[in-house]
Amino acid sequence: MPELYDVAAIGNAIVDVIAPCDDAFLAAQGLVKNSMQLIDEGQAEELYGHMAPGIETSGGSAGNTVAGVASFGGRAAFLGKVADDQLGEVYEHDMKAIGVAFDSRPLTGGPRTARSLINVTPDGHRTMCTFLGASTELGPDDIDPAMIERSKIIFLEGYLFDPPEARRAFAKAAGLSRAAGRLMSITLSDSFVVERHRDVLLAFIETECDIVLANEAEVKAMFQTDDFEAASQALIDRTRICAITRGEAGSVVHAGGASHVIPAYPVEKVVDTTGAGDQYAAGFLLGVARGRSMDVCGRLGALAAAEVIGHYGPRPQVSLEALAKAEGLI
Repeated sequence: MPELYDVAAIGNAIVDVIAPCDDAFLAAQGLVKNSMQLIDEGQAEELYGHMAPGIETSGGSAGNTVAGVASFGGRAAFLGKVADDQLGEVYEHDMKAIGVAFDSRPLTGGPRTARSLINVTPDGHRTMCTFLGASTELGPDDIDPAMIERSKIIFLEGYLFDPPEARRAFAKAAGLSRAAGRLMSITLSDSFVVERHRDVLLAFIETECDIVLANEAEVKAMFQTDDFEAASQALIDRTRICAITRGEAGSVVHAGGASHVIPAYPVEKVVDTTGAGDQYAAGFLLGVARGRSMDVCGRLGALAAAEVIGHYGPRPQVSLEALAKAEGLI
């Protein structure tokens, strides 16, 4: 039997456009700082025309996570929908070039490949406007049973709770995962996602998920409270394993009745927080897949997050495996 993937992710296949800006630019464009909002293709073209010069890179939350898993030396696969266009070809090439299995059928005759316009202020916070394009066409027929069966952990991106067909794809993946005895994990993705789909998300977490990853704002939004301790306890009560990130305050990991407070790794300068949660998920899930302790899983996540916030872009620029070995984590 072929070697198992450590993590197989299902998410939006998005090309990220990342540019610097100031708070005045956000105000002029009517954007809420540090948020993610969905836009249509016309809005994407207009905003792009106002943005400063930046960089373009293959992204998407779950795609960034499996890129991190690969950088750790893990085996990873990704399932997401791109169009049969130039950006779709770029996305497929980028994934395969970093060693991530990507065999999704491209969409023909529909919307173009998705892109996310990310404006980053000098304090490192990112404000995202996303045109989902072809990624919204992901459906149950795109779920590959063989990929699910060959993966230790299935990782779902909360952003995909917006398109109904993608939600049905999640349900199919969850059923296949359960039948194969695999671990199902999900990231809540964004507090606005939580607010739109709170009841459905919570039901899915309680019935289908073994591992939940979230940040402090998302957990508070899920349980409609400003009390972090109450919100985190509510999530703990509903999950087998959970990890909650808190920015510079580190993260809290809970499993098996025990909680672990994981400090953030120090960084010389926070340049861009894009991808911090995605890379934390990469390190954490790789640790779980490799049978590491919860403390080490959290530290792997913190290490990956620290690397990615030190530069522009949502994916590692150096080997996470080398960094982890230097820290004695793998």
